[in-house]
Amino acid sequence: MVFKAVDLISRFFIFKFIHKIYQCMFIKQFYTNCLSEAAYFIESEGEVAIIDPLRDIEDYLALATERNAGIKYIFETHFHADFVSGHLELSKKTGAPIIYGPKAKTNFAIHNAKDGERFKLGKISFEVLHTPGHTLESSCYLLYNEEGNPHAIFTGDTLFKQSVGRTDLPGGSYKKIMESITGKILALPDDTIIWPGHHYGRFPKSTVKEQKRAYR
Repeated sequence: MVFKAVDLISRFFIFKFIHKIYQCMFIKQFYTNCLSEAAYFIESEGEVAIIDPLRDIEDYLALATERNAGIKYIFETHFHADFVSGHLELSKKTGAPIIYGPKAKTNFAIHNAKDGERFKLGKISFEVLHTPGHTLESSCYLLYNEEGNPHAIFTGDTLFKQSVGRTDLPGGSYKKIMESITGKILALPDDTIIWPGHHYGRFPKSTVKEQKRAYR
């Protein structure tokens, strides 16, 4: 009887552990070596957000199918001058809205998010942080985990690993991009993970604590 009770308790905790893993968020970076460009697939409880999709959308659709999930949001951090985005085709195939930050003007349907607007995805959520400087509409997406705490931020071309986005494009401003970085991104908790729109080295991500050494 004792061994049976121990076995049942063990199975219970194993089930809870597996269930917790299943419920955890899933993040995958899609990276193109030719452009050093990064796109992101984030999933929680069968709901998916794609950030800065590249032109070839089949990988996102295949992964969503593999994970028995549906694409709910398409987030764009800014207008891309260095590659063709797959946002229009992805939206057409999935019905997911295309979301830009404040001051984005397009000739196609988008959701123009406000600074501080929140989007729920399964048990996690995203907050739009307007971070002008690279372009007028440049925005980052702050991911809150299942407990409601900041977990990661997707910075697009605002902040890379110990580098910043160019500011010589229309609407660009070095003063504004530095205000965005120091006032919003580096104000986050030290352990917040930074997932950039480009990376040029061995390590595809950083943390707020690591970036503070370079900008403060």
